[in-house]
Amino acid sequence: MTAHPERAPVSVRRLAMMNALPLGFVGLIVLFVAMGAPNFLTFGNVSDILRLSAPIMVVAIPLAFLLIMGHVDLSIGSTVALSAVVLGLLITRLGLDIWVAALGGVLTGVIVGCFNGLAVTRAGLSPIIVTLGTLTGIRGIAMWLAPGSIYGFGSEFVQIGYGGILGIPYFVLVELVVACIGAFVLAWSPIGRHVLAIGVNEQAAYLSGVKVQWVVLAGYIVTGMAAGLAGVMYAMLLNSAPAGTLGLGFELEVLTAVMLGGVAFSGGRGTIRGVVLGVLFLAVLKNGLILLNIQAAIASVIMGAALLVSALLDRATVRALLGSRAR
Repeated sequence: MTAHPERAPVSVRRLAMMNALPLGFVGLIVLFVAMGAPNFLTFGNVSDILRLSAPIMVVAIPLAFLLIMGHVDLSIGSTVALSAVVLGLLITRLGLDIWVAALGGVLTGVIVGCFNGLAVTRAGLSPIIVTLGTLTGIRGIAMWLAPGSIYGFGSEFVQIGYGGILGIPYFVLVELVVACIGAFVLAWSPIGRHVLAIGVNEQAAYLSGVKVQWVVLAGYIVTGMAAGLAGVMYAMLLNSAPAGTLGLGFELEVLTAVMLGGVAFSGGRGTIRGVVLGVLFLAVLKNGLILLNIQAAIASVIMGAALLVSALLDRATVRALLGSRAR
């Protein structure tokens, strides 16, 4: 008989670390139910959670691709504001159809993403410096175009934001499609393999035939396009486009969700499943805090702590993975 080597037992602690976010997500739901958050598990509230998380999800998926490649876009919040402002001006000033105006908002995001991508890939500038610059500059352009809030886009426009099919909000369908496409591309397509290869070792990826600059440029363009779409979605939810406040802190919220989902800020690792769970975790957290009437200042502290926890989870996950491979 052939002897088979005994497999080392999987440590419960290591298993818990590798599944910390799913366990934390379930624990968060149980916590809010136990604390008596009103209407927390009702269909209407769950629908609102998913609807309001849609703009974040739409941007988090492509931003995860950028982070996996070792890049980042910090201008997405300002891009959201500028795209919403452009949409609002096209409707209120030029009287264009809402779908044409929405396309204009999305194209605005594409232009911003293209600028960021070219500055990083062609000019060789730091992604953090470039996108911090556009974060400030684009916000300034949005406020120059619309010093006051633009509003009054029409009832049909708002109905898209709050409407749905068979009780499922349109926005939930959008985020589901984006998540499925992102998961397929990263796990099953050559582009996904190229993205992971660039994140692990950009030079080695280049030497093995990957068109690194084009893949990175595409990542910035798609992220900008997603931010433009998020701006359109927020305008539909708010029926307005406040240039000075829309999208403030959006980039930090998306980054927190992505990093909570296990995407390494240094690149080379991450899954779309984790990103989806990270977005939903933050959405449930925000919703529960609101239902419990937690003060905004305390809620901000808790959200900031979530970012620190994401860093600790990332480090613990890496150690758990290394430990399991060593066995």
